[in-house]
Amino acid sequence: MSSRASVIKNIVAGTAGISLLGASQQALAKAMEDQPLKGNINHSVCRWTYDFLSLDELCVLAKEIGIKAIDLIGPKEWHILKKHGIDSSMCNGAEINLVDGWNNKDNHAKLIQSYTEHIELVSKAGYKNLIFFTGNRRGMDDETGMQNTVEGLKKIVGLAEKKGVVLQLELFNSKINHKDYMADKSAWGVEMCKRIGSENVKLLYDIYHMQINEGDVIRTIQDFHPYFGHYHTAGVPGRHEIDDTQELNYPAIMQAIVKTGYKGYVAQEFIPVATDKIASLKDAIRRCDV
Repeated sequence: MSSRASVIKNIVAGTAGISLLGASQQALAKAMEDQPLKGNINHSVCRWTYDFLSLDELCVLAKEIGIKAIDLIGPKEWHILKKHGIDSSMCNGAEINLVDGWNNKDNHAKLIQSYTEHIELVSKAGYKNLIFFTGNRRGMDDETGMQNTVEGLKKIVGLAEKKGVVLQLELFNSKINHKDYMADKSAWGVEMCKRIGSENVKLLYDIYHMQINEGDVIRTIQDFHPYFGHYHTAGVPGRHEIDDTQELNYPAIMQAIVKTGYKGYVAQEFIPVATDKIASLKDAIRRCDV
């Protein structure tokens, strides 16, 4: 038995049990496993949602089921991705945290230093995307936060353009998961991109977060897709599997993304609750493979 097959066997054995997926869904997933992926969507998965696996195990699993990349990996672990031939679809590590970001000028000196260093690292490693965050409002109005964010980013965007790195602002919901976060609306993010005026500053459109905060997902993608450089998935409500237990129609959303001509990655970021978490990831990839 090959080493890859051995690892997959151990992963599956470690998560064995009765899946929460329905019997009909399991049968469909099984029937589709041998069908090649269509290639219209470049599939990725977020590291933190499958952190019960080592990164080596996740890389092996990813290659087994057609996932080309892993999201939210910092420089210290890129060598593991390269060993397995897996792309780093959204690099991190330059940020302070999720609540202290670019909307506060007090953070600019530290952020400019860190992002300058990480832009160089991302470029040298041959990767493209580097995530950033506005941080929380803490009583600040949206326009002041906008001006501060734009002012700070303009000090590093020239380097990003020179190095071919795209800085990606993740949009979060502020209702459930990230109370007080500033960039909680697509329109705010789009306006930020317009004011900076660079193709190297984009939005990470998190479908889960924006469904909670504003809904109208497909129309938003159709209207604003030139500003969206990356996508995340998860089921609403709960941030769990993107199966029939939740409200979003992911195949239709993926069709809308494909129609825009998007060629980047779509990363699964749901927290699996089924007993067979590996089956959940396989199912999600198939649902999104339109």
